[in-house]
Amino acid sequence: MNHRTWKHLLCACIAGTFILNAPASSAIAGKWRSLFDGKTLAGWKKTNFGGEGDIDISKGELTLGFGNSMTGITYDKDDLPKTNYELRLKAVKLDGNDFFCGITFPVANSHCSFIVGGWGGGVVGISSIEDRDASENETTTYMNFPHGKWYKIRVRVTPNNISTWINGKNIVSVNIDGRKISTRNEVDLNKPLGFSTWETRAALKDIQIREIK
Repeated sequence: MNHRTWKHLLCACIAGTFILNAPASSAIAGKWRSLFDGKTLAGWKKTNFGGEGDIDISKGELTLGFGNSMTGITYDKDDLPKTNYELRLKAVKLDGNDFFCGITFPVANSHCSFIVGGWGGGVVGISSIEDRDASENETTTYMNFPHGKWYKIRVRVTPNNISTWINGKNIVSVNIDGRKISTRNEVDLNKPLGFSTWETRAALKDIQIREIK
């Protein structure tokens, strides 16, 4: 084998090593699209849970009043992705001691909810996986949510994973491949996308969505 052949072989091996060791490329994300104009309920409707509290909009914030037991809003358009997307918003608990941000969202041909501050104020997790809700599956965690503090909440849905973040910290990352994903019947009226509270007054703002590849 002559010197030129050795040189070509060495270059090929080095190139192959670079390819094998190259990090996987990150997801390509689209632009964030606002779902709430900060002024009206355009594109949304008040969820008729029965016993729901008032809905008020002021200074770019949407306030969900005390309900008996639930208050919420439901998206009223047919333009949502069902997978490969991210949803984000800001939420604050103003009064009460249960979940101040229950997000119900599409997961392929089903739906589920990300519950923030449920079961007396501290439970965070996904409802439901294999018919086990946020208080009793592997996504269950516990956090303290003082009144008056805004939280940045983000949800990502891909064909085999649901991930969530609160204030930039990854709270949930769960494999959903081949698993039953569903909602508790209390929030069925929030489908395909909605926000709800349980005997708690809260406010939401900066509700946005984007598709990812």
